[in-house]
Parts: sequence; structure tokens; C-alpha cells
Amino acid sequence: MYRSGRGGRSVVLAVCCLSVLLVSLDSTVLNVALPSVGRDLGSSVSGLQWTLDAYTIVLASLLTAAGATADRVGRRRVFQLGLVLFTTASALCSVAPGTGWLVSFRMLQAVGGSMLTPVAMAILANTFPQPAERARAIGVWGGVVGVSMAAGPVLGGVLVQWVGWRSVFWLNVPIGIVALVLTALFVPESRAAHPRRADPVGQSLVVVVLGALVYAIIEAPEAGWTSPLVVGCLIAAAGALAALVPYETRRPEPLVDPRLFRAPSFSGATLTAVFAFAALGGFLFANALYLQGVLGLSPLAAGVRLLPMAVPALLCPPLSGRMVGSRGPRVPLLLAGAGMSASGALAVFTTASAHPSYLQLAITYALFGVGFGFVNAPVTDTAVSGLPRAQAGVAAALAATSRQVGSALGVAVIGAAVADGSRASAWWIVTGCGLAVLALSGVTAGRRTAREASGPVDRHDGERPRLAAESG
Repeated sequence: MYRSGRGGRSVVLAVCCLSVLLVSLDSTVLNVALPSVGRDLGSSVSGLQWTLDAYTIVLASLLTAAGATADRVGRRRVFQLGLVLFTTASALCSVAPGTGWLVSFRMLQAVGGSMLTPVAMAILANTFPQPAERARAIGVWGGVVGVSMAAGPVLGGVLVQWVGWRSVFWLNVPIGIVALVLTALFVPESRAAHPRRADPVGQSLVVVVLGALVYAIIEAPEAGWTSPLVVGCLIAAAGALAALVPYETRRPEPLVDPRLFRAPSFSGATLTAVFAFAALGGFLFANALYLQGVLGLSPLAAGVRLLPMAVPALLCPPLSGRMVGSRGPRVPLLLAGAGMSASGALAVFTTASAHPSYLQLAITYALFGVGFGFVNAPVTDTAVSGLPRAQAGVAAALAATSRQVGSALGVAVIGAAVADGSRASAWWIVTGCGLAVLALSGVTAGRRTAREASGPVDRHDGERPRLAAESG
């Protein structure tokens, strides 16, 4: 494990923050650009959904494998490769001649992105071994998502309005280059003492589960839920999932150990991340189409409207991290669920008006920003603490995978509601996701760590998983 003074660790934290800035800024900027992408490339609503979900599906499918690979071959090495792929793919996205090409280049972006988020979290887990320090570092790291939400919509609006939607991908190039240089100079190499072997069968089953399920949800509004293709995809997803669990259970070194989910707080954290990011992905997608398509706002004006959501999303993560480090995850999760569910319910009535006031929209967006701002730190800290430090890459990848799965499902399900012309249904789904976070807070923040610690044990380290409540 790498050890350094406070200054050296701060540089490592900054490098990790740059990596998440790449991934998160790309999403928030692109959401504002979606209507312009649709007009320029002639994309349908489902085409715009695929522009987002092709990225998140590939990302979610590869995160765990990327984390395990980094544990095995070297975290800095994998991190650098991810930066190169992500930066190159961003440049290719900026010159995509059609929707199909854009979706393909987004998938290449996702391959690079899968090597950034979990590996950055593993680097942080090794750099900040103390639970309270780690929780605060994760709070700062999660705050970068808030920065992207604050800067992304306005920056995206300016670029789309004055330069064009292709310029939103140019942003990633200088950030990626700076992160690559800093990584080479300051981030130490680290590996797990006893890394796990590759699991190609498990990896393939994960891809089938996620890809087939999301494909069915996105295409169902146009093809119909009873169409052979949609039904076939749903059967394939169910079959792959049914095969995945027993296969992984029998493996001595599984890609994802199903026994980890016997711990209520770990499984609760995973489900919480799925619901929270489903709400976020769907909320941003629906609002991009609502503000520009229904209200007729310019990209810049739409970005400005989202600022009341972005500001609390920027300010709350560090506070959430401190609360997790000092008092545990329960209160931040309660605030998260309450904020997101209240925002979704208010949006049902706010967007029903043809001319909603700026104050109505501001309150709706601010509530969602508060809710989302409090959710990341407790979820991530619980997941990372749930495995021994030698498997930090796998632990971080599981947390990141649950977020991307949620985002993909949110865009698919809420986008399907928008495509059907049922905007109110989209907001009620967001409300339901917030209520699920609220309900799961008791499970995720539970203090049954003594009994949970008797769960999965790393075969090599002999360490028992430590859950977030232990640091609370």
C-alpha cells in the first residue's frame, strides 16, 4: 500500500477527481446537447436513449472486470490506459457523421471509462486507509459530480448554442491529457497481494443480462412489449441472470461473489445506488427534452434553469462525506430519499402547466439536487468497506456498476414513458425511486456488522468485510 504525506495524498485525490470529472461532465454536458444532436443527426427518442445507454451498458458491464484486472496487473497502468481510450474516443465522438457512429464511439468511450471510476476508487481506498479519512476523501471525490452538475448544463448550453453540439466532446481532450500527465508523475503503482483470475464466462453473462434487458425496455414503446424481439431479449436477460448466480457461486474466484449480497448493508447499498442513479439518469434525460422540446428554451437557457439543482449537488457531497465519517450513513440516506421523492412528486404538478414559473422549477430542481448530493458518499463508503482492501478494485467496481446499471435503467424506463407521451408517469417513476432510497436507508445503514462480518471472507487475505456502519 502506498503511503505518503498529506500533500502527496492530496495530489492523488486531485488526479482521481479529474477522472470522475471526465466521466460525469461528459454526461451532464451531453444531456443538454441531446435535442441538438437529434435535430442534426435525425435521431428518434430511442436513438437519443441509445446515445446515453450504449455508454452506460458497456460501462456497467466492464466495471467489475476492469477493477479486478487493475488489482491484478496494476492500478496505475489500467488507469492510464483508460484515460487514453476515453480521450481518443471523445475526439472521435466529436466527428461522428451519424447516430450509429456516435453510439459506436460512445461505446469505445465506455471501455475507457470502465477503467477510470473503479480504479480511481481503489487508488483512494489504498491512499486513505483510515475509515474517517476515506469517507471524507470520497465526499470530495463525490463532490466532483456536483461540480459537473453545476458547470455541465451551463457550459454545455454555451457550447451548443455558440459552437455546436460536437464541441461538448472537445472538453474531454484537455482534461484527459492533464490527468494522464499527472498520473504518470504522481500516482504510485499498486496491486492486490493475491488478485483474482479472469472470469470470461461470468463477464459474458453480465453483458447479456444488462444489454438484453435495456434493449427490450428502450425498443418496447415502438416495437411493442409482445414483439418477438422484445420478448426474446427479456427471456435472454432472465436466462443469463439465472445462469450467472449459480455459476459465480461455484467459482473459487468469481467476478462477482453472490455471497456478498447476503450482507444486508452491502446489498442495501447496491440497490440504493441503482434507484438513486435511475432517478438521476431519467430526471436529466426527461428534463433535457422538456425544457427545450416542450418549453422551447435555448440550450443555454435550459442549462441555466438546471442551476438550482446543480448548486446543492455541488455543496452537499462533502457535507455528506463528513457525516458518514463521523455519524454513519443513515442520516445522509434519509435526506437523499426525501429530497428525490419530493422533487419527483412536485415535478408532476410543476410540468403539468404550459408556463411554469421559474420559482416552481427552481424548487423542484433544488430538492433533487439536495437529495442526489447526499446519496453518493454513504453508498460508496459502504460498498468499499464491504471487502478487504486487497480487493478494493472489485469493491469499487461493484459500487460503480450499480450506479451505471441504475442510470441505464432510468434512461430506458423514464425515456420509454416520455416516448409514450406520458410525462407525468416519468416524474412518478422518479418519485418511486426516491421513496425506494428512503425505504432502503434502514437496511443500508444497519448496524448488524457483527453478524454480517461472518459472511464472505477473502480466501487469501483472511479478512472479513467491514461495512460502512463500522466507521460510523
